[in-house]
Amino acid sequence: MPSPDVALAYSYLDSPIGRLLIVGDGDQLHYIIFPTESRKYRPHPDWRRDDQLFKEVFAQFRAYFAGELTRFELPLRFAGTEFQNTVWKALCDIPFGETTSYGVLAGRIGRPKAFRAVGAANGANPLPIVVPCHRVIGVDKSLTGFGGGLDIKRHLLDHESDTCQRRTA
Repeated sequence: MPSPDVALAYSYLDSPIGRLLIVGDGDQLHYIIFPTESRKYRPHPDWRRDDQLFKEVFAQFRAYFAGELTRFELPLRFAGTEFQNTVWKALCDIPFGETTSYGVLAGRIGRPKAFRAVGAANGANPLPIVVPCHRVIGVDKSLTGFGGGLDIKRHLLDHESDTCQRRTA
């Protein structure tokens, strides 16, 4: 996971879904890691802790969880394959409070038969919430796998739905 050519820093953000590990290089956000992540990941020994570096990230997350922000505006590092990067960028186009399926997302990127590959790319998203992979659900509207766990996915979807309802009320 670590990039040997870039000096990375990290900090922790306490949120309604637990303590998130935030990792970046001062110019771009690289990773957001859930406390419940199935692939437990701790800060790399070469990373330095820097709580000041992520002030804007923290501010936007607080606004998101307060229902005041519906789209993150942060510089992101997409370091996947060309296909993964395409999927991750397409995830950013799913509107706040809405969901889509893997098949629909595959169609949106011009690869309608690649829904399984889209699912794999979705699962490899290093920047969940900001790159909203939680908005992808099964074609039958069921919740499907999520790195942070289905409880966190449900929480995020409910939060966005509630925020949308409050805004229209």
